[in-house]
Amino acid sequence: MDDLLQAKNVTFRPGERKLLDDINLTLAVGEVVALIGPNGAGKSTLLRVLTGFQPPDEGEISLAGRPLTAWSGDALSRKRAVMRQRSGMAFSWAVEDVIAMGRAPWPEKETKSVVQEVMALTGCDTLAGRDFCQLSGGEQQRVQLARALAQLWLDGQPHGWLFLDEPTSALDLYHQQHILRLLRRLSLMGTLSVCVVLHDLNLAALWADRIVLLHEGKLVANGTPRDVLNESTLQHWYQADLRVFNHPEHPVPQVWLQQ
Repeated sequence: MDDLLQAKNVTFRPGERKLLDDINLTLAVGEVVALIGPNGAGKSTLLRVLTGFQPPDEGEISLAGRPLTAWSGDALSRKRAVMRQRSGMAFSWAVEDVIAMGRAPWPEKETKSVVQEVMALTGCDTLAGRDFCQLSGGEQQRVQLARALAQLWLDGQPHGWLFLDEPTSALDLYHQQHILRLLRRLSLMGTLSVCVVLHDLNLAALWADRIVLLHEGKLVANGTPRDVLNESTLQHWYQADLRVFNHPEHPVPQVWLQQ
């Protein structure tokens, strides 16, 4: 139980419509889990509930065998970090200061060295000294990833659960590949679990250990990329005319839309 984050019978109903409907999901340290599904499937909502920012109407989220509600704010912040899809800031902050915000739950004496480590790791060292508000969308996403990693950084590597909502949406191809390779490499250290919302099914197939497919708030498929990304499953839930082929170099499926 010490290395699990679990959702048990989670339902979220802010109005008459259920945005999440009886979700059961377990996340273990050391894996990359991709949340996929059509628009409105509940991916971002599930991310907010799993991280404790939105309490469910029914069911429970637990971390290491304890409900999230039993964790203090600082203790929970040292165990899970979130990179949201949009992270606007009202004031001008230097890149280093934005990343240092992730160290709020930790002793201040470690902040400078950790910020330097994660900046180098994420390629943000070239942005040092710049105003966060003046960065491009892709540059801001890289900085926010560095902030989230800084929040989980302990003894030279991240520990805990990292949740990301569409982290590659504003990135060019090089930085998409760099970020996903980095997340994969960090998870293989065995101390970090990554849960990421992705719309690109081919990226999910290449980089995720496990894929969770949502549709209208229900968890409808959960397994390896090959288990979930097959033609019958995707055509049924996405209602798209598509084909699934084997990747030419890796043992994973790739999805092509029909013209």
